[in-house]
Amino acid sequence: MPRFYCPTHLIPGELLDLPASAARHVQVLRLQPGDSITLFNGGPGGAGAAGERALGGEFEATVTRMGRSDVQVQIGSHHPVEREARRAVHLVVGMPANDRMDWLVEKATELGVASIQPLMTERSVLRLSGERAGKKVAHWQSVAVAACEQCGGNRVPQMHEVMGFAAWTKAQSAARTGQALLLSLRPGTPGLRDAVSALGNPAAAITFLSGPEGGLSSAEEDTALACGFAPVTLGPRVLRAETAALCALAALLV
Repeated sequence: MPRFYCPTHLIPGELLDLPASAARHVQVLRLQPGDSITLFNGGPGGAGAAGERALGGEFEATVTRMGRSDVQVQIGSHHPVEREARRAVHLVVGMPANDRMDWLVEKATELGVASIQPLMTERSVLRLSGERAGKKVAHWQSVAVAACEQCGGNRVPQMHEVMGFAAWTKAQSAARTGQALLLSLRPGTPGLRDAVSALGNPAAAITFLSGPEGGLSSAEEDTALACGFAPVTLGPRVLRAETAALCALAALLV
């Protein structure tokens, strides 16, 4: 059954005009009145009416009207199903170039990442600022929404605004919680699985920092270590930036 992200308070029995993006998708699929769909809103505690908590999970819904540019549905039963990982993993990544960031956002969402922080680092090829950066972040957020709709996830990961490495590290002492890991090729660095096993708590949140093509510079690694990040490695092979980040997420979230 087609699934659609609907970031609003969903109440069984009520009629609802779908958001523009979901309505367009319904029209592309050529659904008709009477067809069944599934809605999710990112709750609990997500996008709800003032003073109300979104229920989370999924809602059955039935298409009741197909307009030229709008689609109305009637919300049906609520199902408190969640397919999220026990551990919240926040990915901080030096943006890979070209369309590789799109692919990274899509696959990271499928794996269950909690949030993604795009960084511009010393070796980053992709440089974004101002309006262009805002448009890219909005695009990546829509990629994450589409990935959630496809994979069955009910929590859309948050795409943070693009930041420079120096500005991001300055904010770490106040903003970061939980364990922090840094992907590194330095000699003597422990393996990722060994480092995670040593954490003890399988539900502890993790912030994972991974560099762009060529990795973080030595100075950037030193800065991250000074901020409390522990270095880890994925092994002796040198992986592409987007592959390394996804391999780490797979190990942390499975």
